[in-house]
Amino acid sequence: MSLIDHRPQVVERNPLARRPKAAGALQKLVEVAADAEAFAAASRSPSTRRCYSRQWQAFVAWCREHGLAPLPAEPETLALYLTARARAGLKVATLTQALAAIGAAHKLAGHASPQGAPAVQQVWEGIRRKLGTAQRRVAPVVVDSLRRMVGAQPKSLIGTRDRALLVIGFAGGFRRSELVALDAEHVTFSPDGLVVRVVRSKTDQEGAGESVGLPFGSSPATCPVRLLRAWLSASGIERGALFRSVRSGGQLGERLGGVDVARRVKAAAVAAGLDPSTFSGHSLRAGLATSAAKAGKSDRAIMRQGRWTSRSTVDRYVRDAQLLDSDNAASGIGL
Repeated sequence: MSLIDHRPQVVERNPLARRPKAAGALQKLVEVAADAEAFAAASRSPSTRRCYSRQWQAFVAWCREHGLAPLPAEPETLALYLTARARAGLKVATLTQALAAIGAAHKLAGHASPQGAPAVQQVWEGIRRKLGTAQRRVAPVVVDSLRRMVGAQPKSLIGTRDRALLVIGFAGGFRRSELVALDAEHVTFSPDGLVVRVVRSKTDQEGAGESVGLPFGSSPATCPVRLLRAWLSASGIERGALFRSVRSGGQLGERLGGVDVARRVKAAAVAAGLDPSTFSGHSLRAGLATSAAKAGKSDRAIMRQGRWTSRSTVDRYVRDAQLLDSDNAASGIGL
């Protein structure tokens, strides 16, 4: 579905319709235009397109409810929308997505986006100042927490899957989308561990792909190689989705989604006696970076394993890991 459903209908008769050659040329242009729109759509990831579509439809519905034009939208309309949504409790991060979606919709329709207007900027700066821009930080699943989560899993097919899911997600520093997109064909076992091929990721929208090495763990209970072998053997998966739902009776279902990863992490936290509200699907990825920093791994090694392109992101995990280390300024000064 196109992001915008408000394109004008062409009602006048095509003057080239009676001229076969011109009509053929026009048809080719129509086909090229369709391909161009498909390529434009592919410039953003599927998750981004879904997010933009939701935000755009919400804006259109609000405008219709209040008798305002969504496209092109007046700056005052957008300012009022941001204010209304902020008062409704939406976070700055969500409103940022809304602004991006509305701007993209206007650009796609050939209109200037109203978000750059002074009236919008003033309201937006006020919202950011009042609500704050700090992102919610989830608790990382560090090694000790991971051991407790894995050890609390039941001796069942679901437990076997979740042990592999948790440890592979942690050891590879995988994003939720990367973890659930893995197929059995993307995994290669070797004497030194296993190599996982990430076909596409958030920072690799062109699909060049990247390989991630997962070595043997020091303990069989949390070894990514052994746990993945156990899951493949128990499930019988040889091709297709690596992590799938398990129906009653032990029947395999569809590929897990990103939301499922978050649910399994929270369920594992409950089973381990940890507070599930502090964890999310991102906790596995954050846990690798934090644990590696505590173990003295270099920033370069952490960035390579998690495919981070921003050093500032990794620096946050390193700072968190070193808050109470021996180099703390308040440590060892006679307090």
